[in-house]
Amino acid sequence: MFIGEYLYSIDEKKRLAIPPKFRVILGKKAVITRGLDQCLFLYPIKEWQILAEKLSKLPLSQADARGFVRVMLTGAMDVNFDNLGRILVPDYLKQYAFLKKKVVITGVYNRIEIWDEKKWQEYKEKTEKAVGDIAERLKELGV
Repeated sequence: MFIGEYLYSIDEKKRLAIPPKFRVILGKKAVITRGLDQCLFLYPIKEWQILAEKLSKLPLSQADARGFVRVMLTGAMDVNFDNLGRILVPDYLKQYAFLKKKVVITGVYNRIEIWDEKKWQEYKEKTEKAVGDIAERLKELGV
């Protein structure tokens, strides 16, 4: 399980180190793709296969389903870790998530999210202010 929040930097060669405790779970290879809320998602191979299978079953006849599947799958790329635990973040994904030098890497149960530091702070502040209202709405879902 991935949990926690870590501040890292993308180097001049577009490499990003992943926290050591996350690398233990990920192994030598992972999948990076566009995420939601202008961040990137990094999945262990097994979790990615589960998600991809679910996405493949969405109805082709629905435009929203087609669009979501396209965004998630066409943006995906296999990444390998170098000896220092770094991955190469492709330019198109850096642009999508507005990643600059400083990034926040968060553990969100079965995936890792990679955020531009400023975007993460904005998102976190907004969400923390609304957490009471969010909790009330989630009650309906049994949370």
